[in-house]
Amino acid sequence: MTNTLEFELAIKRAGLTKLEVARKLGISNMGLYKKINNITEFKASEIAKMYVILKFKSLEEQQKIFFAH
Repeated sequence: MTNTLEFELAIKRAGLTKLEVARKLGISNMGLYKKINNITEFKASEIAKMYVILKFKSLEEQQKIFFAH
């Protein structure tokens, strides 16, 4: 389950918009919306790409967002 608040903060810290993140992932803006709001799940390949896109400093930071309970 995605931690929506932490994900949105990570986008802002990276200096990106949600539209830019969606484009970098190769998905639509609506597709990203659904993933952020836990309507659909991120694929493992998308989570791996997000490490680079959002410039995470550690795996823990990434896991806090994408593997929330």
